[in-house]
Amino acid sequence: MRRSRVNEIIRESDEFIRSFGYRLPPFAYLTPDEMRAQRDTLGGIIAARLGWDITDYGEGRFDELGLFLFTVRNGNPGDLATGRGMLYAEKIMVSRRDQLSPMHRHVVKAEDIINRGGGTLALRLYASGTDGGIDRTSPVSVTTDGIERRLVAGDVLRLGPGESVTLLPGVWHAFWGENEDVLIGEVSTVNDDLTDNVFEQPIARFSDVEEDEQPVRLLVSDYDRWLN
Repeated sequence: MRRSRVNEIIRESDEFIRSFGYRLPPFAYLTPDEMRAQRDTLGGIIAARLGWDITDYGEGRFDELGLFLFTVRNGNPGDLATGRGMLYAEKIMVSRRDQLSPMHRHVVKAEDIINRGGGTLALRLYASGTDGGIDRTSPVSVTTDGIERRLVAGDVLRLGPGESVTLLPGVWHAFWGENEDVLIGEVSTVNDDLTDNVFEQPIARFSDVEEDEQPVRLLVSDYDRWLN
């Protein structure tokens, strides 16, 4: 993706998020120069990979295959073994109309996916087979706002604004905005996007960025290169 396009998506997504009364934390609006200057005090943000995250999954077709995310809070994956500490994470996301977030599952993370406003959020769901791959025949069980739902393999679950679904580790899912763009909340166990995403197809979680202009904000995938 070109940096100019990344900058444009950040501006558009911030405006969309604000239209629903949601406000990002102050660190969201630090410039790259400000982040460099405050590097010593931002260690927790950088280590937890909090902040802006835009992906086209390395395919160069963001409008068709992509997702905007902002990680608001996140704990340490190492604490999961002890059961003590900050064991949770929160994201706010924007799924544009007919923009696919491709089929994937998580090994560790359990997550609530919440339609915070806009159009209908559509999710295609499968259970995992014994080998961890997609089970295209068995039904899949999920919980929607505390109510257990049993769906046919590959069925599409549709969530209106205010509705949510709980996805446990191993549930394969792909999602997109239907009718119009959707603001999505995610509340989950500790999030590790470097290791805990298993995709159906061999695609990348993060995008390579072509530097055709200066960044207005750093992405979490920029931290290692820009802040070290």
